[in-house]
Amino acid sequence: MGEREIIKEYSNEELTVVWKPKLCIHAAVCVKTLPDVYDPEGKPWITPENASADALRAQIDKCPSGALSYYTKGEKKENKMSDNSTKVEVAANGPLLVHGILEVKNTDGSLENKKRTTAFCRCGASTNKPYCDGSHNEIGFEG
Repeated sequence: MGEREIIKEYSNEELTVVWKPKLCIHAAVCVKTLPDVYDPEGKPWITPENASADALRAQIDKCPSGALSYYTKGEKKENKMSDNSTKVEVAANGPLLVHGILEVKNTDGSLENKKRTTAFCRCGASTNKPYCDGSHNEIGFEG
């Protein structure tokens, strides 16, 4: 039986930030963009009441791993892509970022649907292959 995925939710009056730690590659885009909201040393580490809903949406849409998403009251918990296009981006010294709606077939034949940005490992050190887990930072990967 597979490991249960941890999902954390942090809400203000207007918006709920959803964090999936297993997807996080520790790019720190969130911390750099909204340091008053994201404090890795804080408890809780996400305080969405410290920014407007528009600022949160804009920052979350830039999350390179898809570990952060959001929903507002009355919406489904999944963010919707603006279109069905797929974009591939090579992150300097980091993962291969695939933006779009994907179906990933795992080595065991199981299928996963990805609806935002998916970070695929390029360095070979990830313990969560084929996905990036941020190990490229620890091994000094260049590419």
